[in-house]
Amino acid sequence: MTEQVLDTAQPTSATPHPALKTLDTLVGTWTISGPGHDGTVTYEWMPGGHFLIQHMHLIQDGHVTHGVEYIGYDADSGTLRSHYFGSSGDLLEYTYDITGRELTIWFGQPGSPAYYRGAFDESGDSAAGAWTWPGGGYESTMTRANA
Repeated sequence: MTEQVLDTAQPTSATPHPALKTLDTLVGTWTISGPGHDGTVTYEWMPGGHFLIQHMHLIQDGHVTHGVEYIGYDADSGTLRSHYFGSSGDLLEYTYDITGRELTIWFGQPGSPAYYRGAFDESGDSAAGAWTWPGGGYESTMTRANA
């Protein structure tokens, strides 16, 4: 039996998947606010453009959360999937979709009962929406601090 070795020095594709371009509107630093929470998130492209990286610092109901999220194109599902790593040991998966001015972030797979849905204003510098899950949720607004 021969062992196959993945050559990590070679990219799987020289060009990022075109679906990733829909995430361009997120690039920059945003202030996050809503009942019981506030903070900042910053989105930036990893060199090469295959992943959008989110750095977050939030205070929710007095608890401080730091995290980093890597969002990329998942060829198996044909979606923009992410892995979130939180300061309390969380390892979570999300699916992103931006269609027109609407942003949806599902916890797990598209169609999940836990999701964020918000709409960007015409300038693209603010989005208002809500996180929703069975039995709960909260409103949240993000406003661009800089690009």
